Amino acid sequence: MADESAEIFDDLYLGVRAGGALRKQRRGEPLTTEEQEALGRWQRLSPWRKGFAIGAFGVGTFGLGFTLGGLIFGRWRKA
Repeated sequence: MADESAEIFDDLYLGVRAGGALRKQRRGEPLTTEEQEALGRWQRLSPWRKGFAIGAFGVGTFGLGFTLGGLIFGRWRKA
């Protein structure tokens, strides 16, 4: 199980790197070899692993935003 969780974080990190490379590619900027490799590995990844990585990122981002929003705009704040 610990090995599987490491793979999920690797997929998540790969997706973030590939997303940055895609953004650069759309703007017409040249990609580094590392960015080309990340983009190629992301494209070869199976659809369910891509979906799981994107879903994990979405849930994590929502959870973080929900927690921080509760702390900042919670009832305990008087201002």
